[in-house]
Amino acid sequence: MVSKAIERCRAFGERLDVAGVWLAPLGLRLLLAWEFWEAGVEKLQGENWFGAIAHKFPAPLHLLPADLNWTLATWAELIGAVALLLGLGTRFFAFVLMGVTVVAIASVHWPADWGSLAELAKGYAITDRGFGNFKLPVLFLAMLLPLALRGPGRLSLDALLAR
Repeated sequence: MVSKAIERCRAFGERLDVAGVWLAPLGLRLLLAWEFWEAGVEKLQGENWFGAIAHKFPAPLHLLPADLNWTLATWAELIGAVALLLGLGTRFFAFVLMGVTVVAIASVHWPADWGSLAELAKGYAITDRGFGNFKLPVLFLAMLLPLALRGPGRLSLDALLAR
C-alpha cells in the first residue's frame, strides 16, 4: 500500500515536471511582460523625470543625457515586454530588462542612507517610508533570472524557431 502511494506521488511529480516545462516560464513571461509594458507606457505618456536622478545612475549611464536614458529605458521596457510575451529573444531581453531593473534599483529604489543591514532590510518593501523600496524590482530580477538562464519554455516563438 505504501509503495503504491509512493509510486503515485512519483508519477504525479513526473506529470508536474512535464507541465512545468510548458507553463512555469509562460507564467513568468506573462507577469513580467505586463509589468514592464505598464512601466514603458507610463514613461512613454509621462514626463521625463530622469534629469533629477541622473547623478545616481551607475557608470557609464550617468554620462548620458537624461533624455537618451529615458528613451532607452522606455523602449527597452516596451520592446522587452512584447518579446517576453511572445517568447522571442527571451534570454537577450531578460538580460536587458535585468539591466534596466538594476539601474532602477540603484537610482530610484535603493535607500539614500543606511548604516546597518537592519536599516537596509527596511527598504525591502513596496512602499517607501524613508528606507527605499527595492522589494518589487528584486522580485522582478528573481523572475527574470530563470528566463535568462533556462529560456522561455516550450510555449514560445523561441522554441518554435528552434524546432
